[in-house]
Amino acid sequence: MKIRPILKSMRLRTLPLSLSGITLGVFLAAADYHIQAATVVFLALTTICLQILSNLSNELGDNLHGVDTAERQGIHYSLQDGEMTVPALKRLIGGFVGLSCFFGLLMIHAAFGSLSAPVSLVFVALGAAAIWAAMHYTLGKNPYGYRGLGDGYVFLFFGLVTVCGAYFLCAHEIPSPLILLPAAAIGCFSVAVLNVNNIRDMKTDAATRTTVAIRLGGRRARIYQTALVAGGWICMTVYCLLRIISPWHFLYVLTLPLYIKHLHGVWTREDRALDPMLPLLVMSTFLFALLAGAGFVVFLL
Repeated sequence: MKIRPILKSMRLRTLPLSLSGITLGVFLAAADYHIQAATVVFLALTTICLQILSNLSNELGDNLHGVDTAERQGIHYSLQDGEMTVPALKRLIGGFVGLSCFFGLLMIHAAFGSLSAPVSLVFVALGAAAIWAAMHYTLGKNPYGYRGLGDGYVFLFFGLVTVCGAYFLCAHEIPSPLILLPAAAIGCFSVAVLNVNNIRDMKTDAATRTTVAIRLGGRRARIYQTALVAGGWICMTVYCLLRIISPWHFLYVLTLPLYIKHLHGVWTREDRALDPMLPLLVMSTFLFALLAGAGFVVFLL
């Protein structure tokens, strides 16, 4: 199998979004506790494998359900362009299921020193749920992504589970429910990435599936997009104000122009012209998480 079609289907441009939550969770834990490097490395590898698994599964599901047509506004991937076969993609998916399990178990062992401890078993269950969610957004007889339920799953797994899970893996405790605020911030931005993708594809998706954007319509979907971005900023700002206030904690404000540019594009562009707004929001979210977390670590130096 050639490398180029594989990389194309992996959708590597989505990886910074999946790493945003663990980046923020690890930095916030590092500001409060001593953390182990091995846990962080295996956490990152597990997250990357789960994201790639999700991307590959989404491509296969869309192809099998007839969603990836020539009229679709987004980037074409390997199956759609005939560069990969369905059996080859299924083998690739199986490989990343295995890698997700392998690195996930190493992550849990590095964090807790055992795979049989009660807390370890909880994370094994969360890992299994994450693999299921990654594969069934578009795969299966009744994929949740085709029923307008993707937003909730993305908020849960990319936001709450990722940030809080990363924090707990590193710190072995969550001392305050306030951690839900930065987790919700990343969750909002992650849903916004999905929503702008769905706004772009509204015309072609209408015949094959239901998304929140289709239910809302173009104008209200853009209002929803604005609310998601604003909600993320509000959650992180409230968190910083409730902690020891320091200018370092507000480093993420440097990303504000990127979010303004994104929202301007969402409100002024249609169809395929919206596509550049996806990587812009992905990178903005990663930089937001990096600066927000780094601000808490730098504050201690």
